[in-house]
Amino acid sequence: MSFATPLFLWFFLPVVLATVLVAPRGWRNGVVAVASLLFYFTGAGGTTLLLLGAMVLNYLAGRRLEPGSPGDRKLVLIGAICVNLGVLLVWKYLGFATEQLHDIASLIGADLPVVHLALPIGISFYTFHHISYVVDVYRGERPALKEPVAFVTYIAMFPQLVAGPIVRFREIADQLPQPRLHRWDDIAAGFPRFALGLCKKVIIADSLAPLVDACFATPDDKMTFAVAWLGAIGYTLQLYFDFSGYSDMAIGLGRMLGFRLPENFARPYSSVTITEFWRRWHMSLSRWFRDYVYIPLGGNRAGVLRTYRNLAIVFVLTGFWHGANWTFLVWGLFHGALLVLERRFGWDSAPVATRARIARRALTMLLVVIGWVFFRAADLGDAFTILGHLLMPDFGGLGEAVAAAATNQRILLLVVALVIVVMPGHPVSGPYLESSRDRIAVAARVSLMTVGVGYAAILVASGTFSPFLYYQF
Repeated sequence: MSFATPLFLWFFLPVVLATVLVAPRGWRNGVVAVASLLFYFTGAGGTTLLLLGAMVLNYLAGRRLEPGSPGDRKLVLIGAICVNLGVLLVWKYLGFATEQLHDIASLIGADLPVVHLALPIGISFYTFHHISYVVDVYRGERPALKEPVAFVTYIAMFPQLVAGPIVRFREIADQLPQPRLHRWDDIAAGFPRFALGLCKKVIIADSLAPLVDACFATPDDKMTFAVAWLGAIGYTLQLYFDFSGYSDMAIGLGRMLGFRLPENFARPYSSVTITEFWRRWHMSLSRWFRDYVYIPLGGNRAGVLRTYRNLAIVFVLTGFWHGANWTFLVWGLFHGALLVLERRFGWDSAPVATRARIARRALTMLLVVIGWVFFRAADLGDAFTILGHLLMPDFGGLGEAVAAAATNQRILLLVVALVIVVMPGHPVSGPYLESSRDRIAVAARVSLMTVGVGYAAILVASGTFSPFLYYQF
């Protein structure tokens, strides 16, 4: 089930909110847990059993990991992490691994079978939640949850279950036992944030999707400079409005249920370095890798070369976390190499003069766009074909398919989206609309909740929505 579907908007969400409002205050976690499992089952079907099994394992492991528990706590931690990662590796990467072995074996005339497993939705996200839980309990940062319902609420909470934000256990542990005291206030604060995300997703991202798909589906012999740039810029905008829109919706939904979920985006395309970009883009993923991979590896405390090594490891893992494809690995290595270069020459922390900010921001944006080509392309061959045409101007046009997809409405929305992302980096729209009470914010909230949501609802009802891009991860 997607947030941008009639079933969710006009049935599931109203029923859940009404139930939370009328139920006793202490029942919040129970209502959210049951609703979340139903939400997941509608999309995952039988693979819901995999999620349930993982929750049972990690709940029991958490009870054994508290300081003072009998037995070897470190062995329990290692075992829990290995099982979590093992499940992720089998379900997400076994097919990719067997494909590579099949290709290698074919060179010597052998024929190895290729395994194909259906990818359970959200497995990358709930695996990271489980690892965060057992590590934070092991470190003594938060006590293990005694109530199974509270644990299910943390892991399976439907606003963040399928595509984040990735909520570290320490960020939400103190919220789980609290009864919900200000239910109407939470709904009033969370709905504008949800409305913002819905408009981003349905009005902008989904409108750009057919244009981007047409550009990236263009055959190599018909690819041109214009098609390559239109596709690259279009996808840069589509991905941002799709994923940041999902995050806004998730944060808004969480607030309506009485939870404060972490921010995930802070106008990343306003960055002047790649280092700053990763402090603003998918921030919950960056924080997770920092706390559970980069720092345990030694961070930047073990010398320059080890710092570079740690950065490279993190971004190789970041690339492959997104998917089992060489394009994601190259994308991760590309960003990792840029971060190493910025750290080597001090660009990551050096102040940027006001007069140089526009040029530095444009350069950073260009590098990010190049990276997104690898992220979106079906394979490395397609990626390098598009990159080649980005760098070689020609007199070719858009081609029949792209020209048909490039309607006046989509081109207008692309321009509007581009104007939005090149605006100054502050304020960040989501938190600003949620917390600010000045006239501009109030007017924006009213517009979102009337005109914006009304138009988005019409688009949803007409069936023009598409799945969130990060559902595939």
